Amino acid sequence: MTVHDEPTCENPAKVLAQDLVPYDGSADRDPRSDGLSLIASRHCKRAFLDRPVARDVLAEVLLAAGQAPSSRNIQPWRLTVVTGGPLDALVRTLCEGFDRGEQPRPDCANRTPTLDDTAAERARAALTGVLRAKGHAPDDPSAARAHLRDNLRFYGAPAALVCHVPGDAVSGTFLEAGLFLQNVMLGLVARGLGSCPQFSVAGYADALRRKLDIDADRIIVCTMAVGYPDEAAPVNQFVPQRARLEEYVHWS
Repeated sequence: MTVHDEPTCENPAKVLAQDLVPYDGSADRDPRSDGLSLIASRHCKRAFLDRPVARDVLAEVLLAAGQAPSSRNIQPWRLTVVTGGPLDALVRTLCEGFDRGEQPRPDCANRTPTLDDTAAERARAALTGVLRAKGHAPDDPSAARAHLRDNLRFYGAPAALVCHVPGDAVSGTFLEAGLFLQNVMLGLVARGLGSCPQFSVAGYADALRRKLDIDADRIIVCTMAVGYPDEAAPVNQFVPQRARLEEYVHWS
């Protein structure tokens, strides 16, 4: 991808790199005063404190997230929020199926059949980084399996979200659901919460529909683990390297 330097102003990427300080959750900084810092501070959390998330806090975030744009204001996304006993029962069902060797059967694909070299290396580095942060040897097949099973536990989070869309969804429907979900994740950061979106759990779509009374014709897009992150956990310190601005932006 070619990048053209701006002829009349300083490189925008350099300006952002100098000025942007990710929000660190400290009490003396309010992420609402700096939206870019809030965005930059979001990354996946995979260890959570044993602290429940109040329903009114979740409701506040989800209501704000509903301001996401959609074609003709259709708002195709739906969320099922799972906590407490229902979440425990769901985790048992998912893990029992996994332990029996049930193969995932997602309703939709989340990646192309093949990846180019750059994408493949990013995927490898991300998985390796997470496994190392969790104390696993990246080349140990049992480590990857244990990590996948941990997904089905929602990493011990006290709340889980299941996002689903209509059965006749088209490409744009998934785009709009993604806009909504990004709002959700940023809203959670603004309230001191962490999250991890999970396609791997959506691989057990039939179990999710059955346990949560989701209509059979709904497409499960993804789940999301939600809770107060345990920032002392090494896995929450791992942040995968992001692409440089010039790798995905073309100034014309």
